[in-house]
Amino acid sequence: MKKLLNTLFVTTQGAYLCQEGEAVLVRVERETKLRIPIHTLGGIIGFGQVSCSPPLMHLCGERGVAISFLSEQGRFLARVEGPVSGNVLLRREQYRRADLPERRVEIARSIVLAKVANCRTVLLRAARDHEEKSGMEQIERSARRLGVLLDVVKAEKDLAVLRGREGDAANTYFEAFDHMITAQKEDFFFKGRSRRPPLDNMNALLSFIYTLLAHDAASALHSVGLDPQVGFLHADRPGRPSLALDLMEEFRPFLADRLALSLVNLKQVQGKGFRKTESGAVEMTDETRKELLVSYQKRKQEEIQHPFIGETAPVGLLMYLQALLMARFLRGDLDGYPPFIWK
Repeated sequence: MKKLLNTLFVTTQGAYLCQEGEAVLVRVERETKLRIPIHTLGGIIGFGQVSCSPPLMHLCGERGVAISFLSEQGRFLARVEGPVSGNVLLRREQYRRADLPERRVEIARSIVLAKVANCRTVLLRAARDHEEKSGMEQIERSARRLGVLLDVVKAEKDLAVLRGREGDAANTYFEAFDHMITAQKEDFFFKGRSRRPPLDNMNALLSFIYTLLAHDAASALHSVGLDPQVGFLHADRPGRPSLALDLMEEFRPFLADRLALSLVNLKQVQGKGFRKTESGAVEMTDETRKELLVSYQKRKQEEIQHPFIGETAPVGLLMYLQALLMARFLRGDLDGYPPFIWK
């Protein structure tokens, strides 16, 4: 099984990444603050004013370590990767299926089923864990509605209608999201998704974690030889990693949303860790961002039994396993794509 490697997050403004032999160095004002062997890294993410030397880019490209550059607020800017890996026949099959509506919807339906099922599980667990709290009726009502949508999605064969069902499921889920926030309600509330820019603390938290998920999804797909740009559920657009966004859908509720709710309900992040800009956008402070990144890495180290493979694996490897299963399906080794459904 693939080894779970660390992601190096660099948030210090003005940091410079360079190479020294087989190690990655992080320097601030010409002083070495960190030295990490390249073989222990699965990726590097720099936030804001973080630069990187060409020799290090070369080394990372050779070793399959992707370097991503994000704004301080977590908006994706650029990604540096080495040569394309994988069997060209696998990618040709991916492109071929993406061009055939009846084959495309087959994979898209599995992805939407997983997303709806995982959203429902998050709601059911919240209702069980916080049954004495107010708002449980709305949570249970949304969970029942998602159960009905699951049966509808299973029979859907039209991609456009399937996307509409996915939108209905997301609206139903987010109608109950605010009721799962059980602490710090004056600072953390949810009235609906606001993306670019996020307009409240909870949306800022979610958007940042979704960006991390997108990075991990693209890396997982690259590692098995698939093209992250060509998806099945999301439409193709220039510069859009459609397949990475597809893969993310299975993990948004299970990993991203649960992490955001946990950070707020356990008061690991607080309202003072967010600030509103003149444009109305909400940003996280450096301290809050670091707390989130540490929590994200810890969550990825937790172990869970994969529902299809039946083996125990770290959460951080789940996207890789799903990318591997998708590649096996496209090669004809599996009769269908088995999505990740959290029990």
